[in-house]
Amino acid sequence: MYARSSGPGGQNVNKVSTRVELLFDVEASTALDAGQKRAVLSALRTRIDDAGVLHVRSDASRSQWMNRQDAVRKFARIVAAALRPVKSRVASSPTRASRARRLNAKKRASVLKRFRGRVRPDD
Repeated sequence: MYARSSGPGGQNVNKVSTRVELLFDVEASTALDAGQKRAVLSALRTRIDDAGVLHVRSDASRSQWMNRQDAVRKFARIVAAALRPVKSRVASSPTRASRARRLNAKKRASVLKRFRGRVRPDD
């Protein structure tokens, strides 16, 4: 779909429809299986409308042809990122050295705070 771009550009903006909007119906796609469709729908939910259509827009250039290429590149990049498997987090525990460093820092803070009190002549 083509539309007029916004922003500066003089008469070119007023005359030429250079903005490109690529529409991809995720629900009706035969290129994606059911699992991939779920992954795309969940990862790109902000770019997908209520009808399940993915919108990718490009108006970076004054050329419709260049914007068209840019929209296809953006589409390929965001769909590939949505289909990339998410690494599961492996829970780890703190090392003995890091626990020791934490306790030493707490002890130093404790001593520092203890000496912040009122100074008495008998101490």
